[in-house]
Formats: sequence, C-alpha cells, structure tokens
Amino acid sequence: MGRALAALALVLGAALCTQASAADDRLSDAQRLGRRLFEQSCAICHTKPTLASGLYAPALSRETLGGRTEVIREVISNGTPRMPGFKYNFGSNETDAVVAYLQTLAPLEGNAGRKQ
Repeated sequence: MGRALAALALVLGAALCTQASAADDRLSDAQRLGRRLFEQSCAICHTKPTLASGLYAPALSRETLGGRTEVIREVISNGTPRMPGFKYNFGSNETDAVVAYLQTLAPLEGNAGRKQ
C-alpha cells in the first residue's frame, strides 16, 4: 500500500512538472523573468497563499488597470498607499518583465478569493 501511494505521488508529480514545463515553454525570456520576480515579490499578496485563504490584494491579470502597461509600470515602480513601490528593487527591464508576464495572465472571474 505504501509503495503504491509513493508511486502514485511520483506519477502525479511528474505530470505536474510536465504541465509546468509546457506552460514555461510558451513564455518568452522576459515573461519567464517576470514570472520569477512576480512569484518572489508580488505573489504573497496578489495570489492565494493557501486554498483556504483569500487574497490580500487584487488578483492581477492582463486586464489589470485596463491593461494599460504604462500605468501598471508606474504602480509597480512607485506603489500605492497600500502597496510598496519596487523602483529601488527592480531595474526598468525587470519592471517591464513583470508587466510582460502580467499580460499572459487571464483574469479571474469576478473578485474570486478577494479578502474583504
């Protein structure tokens, strides 16, 4: 029984890695950099940390701020009253990479998962 569960876990893990790799292949180098920076600096607030918790900030997608890349770039750099700016953390190419990655994300339906 234990071996069967271990084998199942291994097969499922391999399938998930294959899916992640396939999704990764569709991203440009800039978008992959943007995804890495997003996961390191933005995901803690802009994604659900666990299935049971809500979001601490709006979910981001290609429709964020009307899809206006200059406005998104400005918010990432300078922040808002509730979000820190990253102009001292990210260079302009890194900010552009995060914006490019956000352009690949489909919007969530409604305000799903938003913490009130």
